[in-house]
Amino acid sequence: MLSRVARPGVYIGQVTMYRFLSSSRAPGNPSPRALCFLFHDNRILLKKTGETWIIPRYADDLSVACRVGENYYIGSYDGTDCYAGLLSEERKIEGCEGIPLREIYYTLGEETFALAGRAFQTAFFHHHHLFCGVCGKPTEIKDKPSERICPACGTHVYPQQAPAVIMSVTRGDTILLARSPRFRNNLYSVLAGFVDPGESLEDAVKREVREECGIEVKNLRYFSSQSWPFPNSLMIGFTAEYASGEIVIDEEEIVDAAWYRFDNLPKVPDEVSISGRLIKNFVEQFY
Repeated sequence: MLSRVARPGVYIGQVTMYRFLSSSRAPGNPSPRALCFLFHDNRILLKKTGETWIIPRYADDLSVACRVGENYYIGSYDGTDCYAGLLSEERKIEGCEGIPLREIYYTLGEETFALAGRAFQTAFFHHHHLFCGVCGKPTEIKDKPSERICPACGTHVYPQQAPAVIMSVTRGDTILLARSPRFRNNLYSVLAGFVDPGESLEDAVKREVREECGIEVKNLRYFSSQSWPFPNSLMIGFTAEYASGEIVIDEEEIVDAAWYRFDNLPKVPDEVSISGRLIKNFVEQFY
């Protein structure tokens, strides 16, 4: 079973899913040991064993739930088959409970969070492309778990990733942090924004910082990336240095922004997100 204790592996920004083999070729009927990643309203169905949450298996009375929702074979993890699906309604299954997807980072660890995110995005893709956007006919799964084809007109459909840049902007021993009106509990974070069509990642970084806080940046450096399944973003992280200008916030997207010393930060995101890692990377330079 997937547990909070992770085995040794390669870490580059986030857990590398080298033990997961992607495939759409299901091996017949699901085995009782098959892992079931089932979602409803951004919540994942988990089973509680004692004080431990685990990814449920097909044998855990999930055959009914799998038939109710659309479910898809997505590959194998350490030789164990994996299925993903979006449930049409929240199901009450004995011993199981819907948990916010983000929360499993803390209960099951980063590797399971990454695998669950992949499962969610695969199920989300299939659910939203059951019919062709060109001719309206039903589509079918092709040779990959992330491809559908319309037999009527031949249109191929693949998952769409929404690239977004996220950047720490520093000036000496201070970092630029801002608060969005969407943030809860007075949280502050680094700036971020989606990449516009035809725009490079570097241009997106400069534009977002200029639009949201009115300053110019220089010395951009790639930091790391993170798949963010809410629902299908790819976060590309950068570090940047202050170049010029004064903070003038975009009041539609930012309610407050300021420079904060490394030893006097407001409440910031934790390391479940790349934003928290960017901030941690800045702070560690001074210790």
